[in-house]
Amino acid sequence: QLQLVESGGGLVQPGGSLRLSCAASGFTLDAYAVGWFRQAPGKEREGVSCISRRGGSTNYADSVKGRFTISRDNAKNTVYLQMNSLKPEDTAVYYCAADYNLSKSCGYYGMDYWGKGTLVTVST
Repeated sequence: QLQLVESGGGLVQPGGSLRLSCAASGFTLDAYAVGWFRQAPGKEREGVSCISRRGGSTNYADSVKGRFTISRDNAKNTVYLQMNSLKPEDTAVYYCAADYNLSKSCGYYGMDYWGKGTLVTVST
């Protein structure tokens, strides 16, 4: 079965850190660009960060630049999102998604596979 599974979410205080993982099973990620998305209560889903298939290109939403870092380990079939200096407004369900993309770029549209999400809550 082809799937993406997110992990690493939880409750953290403002200013804290979390690392999310996105593990693929049933297919290999090295032919896919991967994006992280989030959806806060009452808001639309937004793209947070993406990474090209070999990691040479990354992109970040303005709201997370300088605080979040995306990376990947194709040998482990996993993509990570390191989140530092977390703010209450980062509270959301975080999803990863994969896009079959052999180019050197990444984006937030036309994703082929989605995970079910992991909840991140930033609160005192």
